[in-house]
Parts: sequence; C-alpha cells; structure tokens
Amino acid sequence: MSAPLILALLWLIAANVLAILPSQDGHRLRAVCLIAVGVPLLGLVTWQHGPLIGLALLAAGASVLRWPLLFLGRWLSRQMQ
Repeated sequence: MSAPLILALLWLIAANVLAILPSQDGHRLRAVCLIAVGVPLLGLVTWQHGPLIGLALLAAGASVLRWPLLFLGRWLSRQMQ
C-alpha cells in the first residue's frame, strides 16, 4: 500500500475515535479539522490510485462526516429557494 492510502485509513480511524469522544461544541471543530485534512488526502489518493478507490474513500469519509454533509445540503437547498 502507498503512503497516501495508509494515511487515509489512519484518517478514518482517527475520525471514528474522535466521534466517540465527548465534545463541548457538538464536534464542529473536529469536523472542520477532519474535512481540512481529508479533502487534500482524498485528492492525493484519487490521483495515485484512480477514481474507484477515491470514490470508495469518499463514501467512507461521508459516512463518518454525515452531519456536516446533511447541514451543507440543507443550506444549499435554502439558498436555491
């Protein structure tokens, strides 16, 4: 396995561990940090391993960060109306 793929898997483990721990702000800061680190990492993995692996990691990351994605979808739907 390549280094970006190992880092992506470590990112998934860290995201799951951070989701278990209690938080004062509803995990907002953690989600922002995970997104800031995860997006470039996802791009690098997709570039090196192709779009199928990239889509699989995107789905795994979206399952971990589902609430920020839900809030983004709601915000976008309000902006469209």
